[in-house]
Formats: sequence, C-alpha cells, structure tokens
Amino acid sequence: MKNITFNHLIYIAWALLTPLLISCSSPVNETEDEEHAEGNKVELTQAQYDLADIQLGKIEQRTIGSELRVSGIIDVPPQSNVSINLPYGGFVKYTEMLPGTRVKKGQFLVSVENPQFIQFQQEYLEGLANREYLKADFERQSSLYDEKVASGKSFQQAKSAYLSNEARIKSMEARLKLIGFDLRKVQAGEISSSVSIYSPENGSVREVFTNVGKYVGPQDAIMNITNSEDLHVELSVFEDDIPLVAKGQRIRFSLANNLNTWREAQVFLVGSGVREDRTVTVHGHLKEESADLLPGMYVSARIETGSHAVWAAPDEAIVRFGGRHFVFTFLEKKMENGQPHYAYEMIEVNKGISEDGFSEVSLADPTLDLSAIDLVTQGAFTLLAKGKNSEEDGHGHGH
Repeated sequence: MKNITFNHLIYIAWALLTPLLISCSSPVNETEDEEHAEGNKVELTQAQYDLADIQLGKIEQRTIGSELRVSGIIDVPPQSNVSINLPYGGFVKYTEMLPGTRVKKGQFLVSVENPQFIQFQQEYLEGLANREYLKADFERQSSLYDEKVASGKSFQQAKSAYLSNEARIKSMEARLKLIGFDLRKVQAGEISSSVSIYSPENGSVREVFTNVGKYVGPQDAIMNITNSEDLHVELSVFEDDIPLVAKGQRIRFSLANNLNTWREAQVFLVGSGVREDRTVTVHGHLKEESADLLPGMYVSARIETGSHAVWAAPDEAIVRFGGRHFVFTFLEKKMENGQPHYAYEMIEVNKGISEDGFSEVSLADPTLDLSAIDLVTQGAFTLLAKGKNSEEDGHGHGH
C-alpha cells in the first residue's frame, strides 16, 4: 500500500465536503428570502375579512404644505383685556364675580365705598345751590355797570364769583362721572357713600384681585375682563425662520391637552423686533371661535410656508412597527379548500410631512410602483396585528 501524506488527506476531505457545502448553501439562502417574503404577507378567511371591514384605495398625489413648527399661546389684543379700577379708591362693599364668570356690557360687577364720596356730592349740590344767586348777582351788577351806576370793581367781583362757581360745578360733574355716579340721582338729592361699577363690554372675568372689605387704591386693578371674541394665537418664531413667514399664511394649531385636534388661524401680523430669546412674535387670527379657548393657553402650531404636490396616503393606512412605517397592499383573492382567502402584503414606506389626515410617503423599495398599489385605507392595524400574531405562533402568514 502506498503511503498517504497529510496533504493528501486534506485534499480528499475538501473534495468530499465541497459538493455537500454547495448543495446546502443555496437552498438555505432561498429559504430565508422566502420566509422574509412570507413574513410580510397576511391572509384572511372570509369570516375574518368580513369582520375586519377592509377598505381599498390608491396612493394619490396631493398638495401638502411645507410647515414651520413653532409654539405659542392664546392671547387677546390690549384693547380686549380691560382692567377694572376706581380712580379715587375705596373699600370693596360687594361683588359676586369669580374668574371665568361671563358678563355682558353694562352688567353689575362690584360696589366700592368711600366716605369721601359724600363730600364730593355735597360740594356739587352746594355749587348748584349757589348758581342761581351768583348768576342773578352777576347779571344785576352787569346792568348797573352798563348804566354807570355801579363801579367796575363790583361788576368784576360778581363776574368772577359766578364764573368760578360754574367752573367748580363742571369740575365736580366730571369727577362724579369719573367715579361712576349718576348726576341725575345726585341732583335729586340721592347721596351715597358707595358707587357701583358695571362691565364696559362683553366678555368673561379673567382674574379677580380683591375681596369684600379690602381697600383698593386708584392704581389697583379690582379685576380683569377679557373679550374672548378677539382671541388670537401669538407664536414665537426664531429669527432665522422669519423670512419664511408672511401675512396671510395658514396656521394649524392644537392645545397642549388635546394634540390630536387641529384648529386653523391665519397670519395677520409679523413682529418687527427680536426679543432676548432670539424670537419674533407672529400673530394669527382664528378662523372660528371656540368656547374652550382661553387666554394664556399653550399651543403647538405649524405655519404653512409653502406647498407642493406629493404622493400621499391616509394616516389611517400607515402603521408603525419596529421603528419603521408600513402600508398594506391587496395581492389577490384565491380559493383554498373551496373557501375564499384574501392575501395582503406589508410594504415599508418612508413617511414625510403630514396635513389634514394625509402624509407624504415614498417606497423603501424604489423598484415598486406607488400608483399601482391597491392600498388598504381601512383595516391596516387589524392586518398588522393578525400578521404579527401569526409570526409569534410560528407561522409565516395567517390563515
């Protein structure tokens, strides 16, 4: 027998193993590809299909705006936020107002008492009482002066006393009106140490700064009233983005406690100054009034700075799994064991900007045709749950 060297043994082993490796390697790769493809497919029986209420449509071209994401608050212009005060101060006698109370123009708000008010009314009535005497004396001295009977000094004294009294009367009338007294009642002898304050316009009480028995000075606000009909959104836009913003652009915004409900506004004013935080104020008029909007509420907003046509799918058709986005397409209806089955495939997409319930999409596989997809527009989440449950049970697709 010939001697067999170590190199000969290696050669013989390699010759025997190579066909086996070749025969095993190719089927394994094909099986993995098939399993991956099957893992993205879902089949429904007729009963499952009826229960799922699947709806089909197409990925369509839509015009979606390019948006600038910002934040801000609900606010009112200065002329719609009224502070209630009393020029001469006093003690709060009575009020029923609470923050949030809705009021109409002319409605009673608060009564304030000040003993000095009695003196003001007394001086006014005394001035009225002296008016007739001083007027008559002035006219008499004027007549005597014209007839050269009375001296000029007497005439001038009578004239000065009459005009000075008239000036005091007008001054006291203005003061009493400013405080809030009805001059006709005062002239009728109705003297009061308290005055009632009424709402200057429709709105709601935003804040109350006092209580019964508390003294409020001339500089103190008793309460604030806001006219909610003039609510607007006040947004903070970084200075670098301001060139993109212009009057008339559409604003979509949502409240912090309800991010899924979008409301609309329109840019009507872009600020001209940059604040310390490097932002510029942008104001937007509301498209519709909402009773649940209150001044000071935080909002998350998007300003539409442009628009372009994109391929878009309904948000309900896009599902998220494993950190990626997918849609389902209808493949076929087939018969198995005399029963109809409906086949669907999950396709990965890239999700772009969203607007009005639609989102821009592009296919992760560029070889596929977007327009040819029979898109599942309703029931995508049901298909996702069915497919992933089937995988966990060890099946490639669900039957």
